[in-house]
Amino acid sequence: MLNRCISRNTKLPVHLRVASRLYSDGPMGGSSSGGSQDIFIKRERAKEDYYARQQEREQLAHVKEQLREHKKKLETLENKINSLSK
Repeated sequence: MLNRCISRNTKLPVHLRVASRLYSDGPMGGSSSGGSQDIFIKRERAKEDYYARQQEREQLAHVKEQLREHKKKLETLENKINSLSK
């Protein structure tokens, strides 16, 4: 039935043909409904990865700060040892 409508439409003169608009299901133009789910999954995965990287950066900054503090303590202790040994 659909083929007959298409073939009839193409046989009509140009000024009588009806234009039809085709819409896609997702923002990426996919024709399946799974495409929008894939985009959602990718977006959520990217957000989770970003959050994990932010947490790792904060932890790394905290550890670096602790290392600086320990180095200062070590330096003061070495200075005390050097002053006592003289």
